[in-house]
Amino acid sequence: MVLDRRAELGEFLRSRRARLDPEKLGLRHLGGRRRVPGLRREELAQLAGVSVDHYVRLEQGRTLHFSDAVLDAVARALQLDDVERAHLRRLARPEQEADGVLAGTQEVRPGLRRLMEMSADVPAYVVGRGTDVLAWNALAAALITDFGALPRRHRNLARLIFLDEGTRSLYADWRSKAGDVVAYLRLDAGRHPGDPAMAALVDELSAASADFRELWVEHRLKDKTHGRYVYRHPVVGELDLGFETLRLPDDPDQALIAHTVEAGSPSAAALRLLATWAAETARAR
Repeated sequence: MVLDRRAELGEFLRSRRARLDPEKLGLRHLGGRRRVPGLRREELAQLAGVSVDHYVRLEQGRTLHFSDAVLDAVARALQLDDVERAHLRRLARPEQEADGVLAGTQEVRPGLRRLMEMSADVPAYVVGRGTDVLAWNALAAALITDFGALPRRHRNLARLIFLDEGTRSLYADWRSKAGDVVAYLRLDAGRHPGDPAMAALVDELSAASADFRELWVEHRLKDKTHGRYVYRHPVVGELDLGFETLRLPDDPDQALIAHTVEAGSPSAAALRLLATWAAETARAR
C-alpha cells in the first residue's frame, strides 16, 4: 500500500515526543503518573507555544496546512535536527514540498559509468530511489555481491541487507548497517510517499523480516553522507573502509557511493588483494 502521509506524520511526531525526557525539560511536576515515555501532547504544545488543539490537529493529520511558524516551533520543541526538520516539512506541507516526477526506471549517465570504471581501485556504486543499486564497478561487485548476476529487482541494498544471508554476514556490525539502511529508506519514503515501488518494498521487507519491522517503527532518519563500515570478506578477510557520498546535482535521487581506505593500512593491502582476485575471476570467466 502507498504510504499514508497523515499517518506517517502522526507516527513521526509521536516517536519524537517519546524520546524526550520530561525531567530534563523541567516538566516532572506537570501532572500525575506517566503511562508512556516522553512528553504528553499538552506538554509539547506548551513548549512549542501553540494551543493544544492546534498541535493535536497536526499530530492526528486532521489537516495538512500549517504555517512555517508553527512547524518551526514544534521542531524546536521536539529538538529535531536538520534532516528531521526537512522530513517534518515534507509531511506537513506537501503543497510546498513537491516530490518531483517519478520515472519508471532510473538511468545512470554513461559518463558516470565511465567514471566508476576508470576508478578501478575504488569500490563505487550508484544508489537510486528506494536503495536500488543502479550501477557499479568491478571492485564494488567483488566487495559486496555480484550485482550483475542478480535479477534487477533484487539489486537493492535494503533487500540484500535483510533477506540475503551472505550480505548479512559481510558486515562486522550488521545491526548498525541495517539501522542506517532503514533510516535512509525511511527518509526516501518521506520524499516520495506516492511511489508504489517504495511501498511494495517496505511491505515485502515488513512481511519477511522481524528485524526490519523493529527498525522501521523507530522512525529514525539518516541521509547517506559519509562514514565507515568494517567488512568481513570471505576471500580477503577484514576491510575497514570509509565511504563518501556524492549526490548528482541534476538528479538528487541518485547518489554515487565511493569507498576509501587509509594508505599503507592492512585494509589497503586487503583491498589490493581483492582487486587482484576480482580481475583473475573475471579472466577465468
